[in-house]
Amino acid sequence: MIPLAERLRPQDLDEYVGQEHLVGHGAILRKSIDQNAIPSMILWGPPGVGKTTLAGIIAKKLRRPFYTLSAVSSGVKDVREVIEKAARYAGELKEVPGNPVLFIDEIHRFSKSQQDSLLAAVERGIVTLIGATTENPSFEVIAPLLSRCQVYVLKDLSREDLMKLVNHALSTDDLLKRKKIVVREEEALLRLSGGDARKLLNLLELVVQSAGDHPELEITNQLVQSVAQEKIALYDKGGEQHYDIISAFIKSMRGSDPNAAVYWLARMIRGGEDPLFIARRMLILASEDIGMANPTALVIANACFEACNKIGYPECRIILSQTAIYLATSAKSNSSYMAIEEALGIVDKTGDQPVPLAIRNAPTRLMKELGYGKEYTYDHGEKGNFAGQEFLPSTLIGTKIFNPGNNPREAELRLFLNTLWKEKYNY
Repeated sequence: MIPLAERLRPQDLDEYVGQEHLVGHGAILRKSIDQNAIPSMILWGPPGVGKTTLAGIIAKKLRRPFYTLSAVSSGVKDVREVIEKAARYAGELKEVPGNPVLFIDEIHRFSKSQQDSLLAAVERGIVTLIGATTENPSFEVIAPLLSRCQVYVLKDLSREDLMKLVNHALSTDDLLKRKKIVVREEEALLRLSGGDARKLLNLLELVVQSAGDHPELEITNQLVQSVAQEKIALYDKGGEQHYDIISAFIKSMRGSDPNAAVYWLARMIRGGEDPLFIARRMLILASEDIGMANPTALVIANACFEACNKIGYPECRIILSQTAIYLATSAKSNSSYMAIEEALGIVDKTGDQPVPLAIRNAPTRLMKELGYGKEYTYDHGEKGNFAGQEFLPSTLIGTKIFNPGNNPREAELRLFLNTLWKEKYNY
């Protein structure tokens, strides 16, 4: 039997629930659809908010051929085959202007070479690309492809949106409306589905099926939990808990508490958090909170991100745990973070100060005649590979921006810098 979520998949924008900012009457994307002038686009949003459904509605509304690929199971060969089909069909399109639509689900899982294979077809208008992703396209989609696409951000479905789907299912689905179903309690339905409309409808169907041939059914939290056969710890990936738990995770590592760090990590894993989101936050912490105290932390965190990107759950949980423990037990320093914040403050306050003539680039004869690079001293030609020359703009000479932290490695840095710059700076 076809799952309820598939049976109820909307066929037009009037049936579509949520994303009013994009497809509501007068909204930007709806205008493009009505004018048959859609750009190639990336639909970015959490799972189950209607990315795939929206792509299908767009293709149907525009009466264009619609090709679908999944980044999980498709390779470069599959991409090229679809593009060849689209190119042949594009030449035959007469009644409706526009190109065939190529929808790629989970486009963030495409490798660079796979994304490269799309570029020419998108640029030449052979296909209109619609990519769906749960990941920030700035990080996961190559820049040349991203520059050719409009990014539309899909928001989490509200509680009202989700209950609208439930009520619509109970009143319109041929199988469900045969029973007299009353939703007495909705919390478990919404919590266990995690804001994912597809999960919500499939869970609703399981609950209804549990009643067998009984013509009446009261849906309660207890019933839903017993049918789902699990009590999931509350973790709303799009709500307050999401931010509270990642905050607790970061603060635990910053505070050198590996026990708490692994606990909050487990909460996120059990809640279905994206491993790349977790790894990305650890990558930031490795520089912001550890930095010069242990530069290897950044290497470890980056390796963790790459490994999680390659293998995913469930195995990557071990790599996440190892990295969280390593970061939590590492020496801490925010000196790099404080240095760039201090430097940005100086730039904002003093504006665009001129580069000293001595350290300007001098690729032409005129520039050399104007004194560009004339008084520059090559450090490697001096004793100890150090010339003691100033490099800040003249109005900022003597400004100390970097202050080493209080840890063994930066104590060595402080000694080294004082040896070099003792006459000008006091580190």
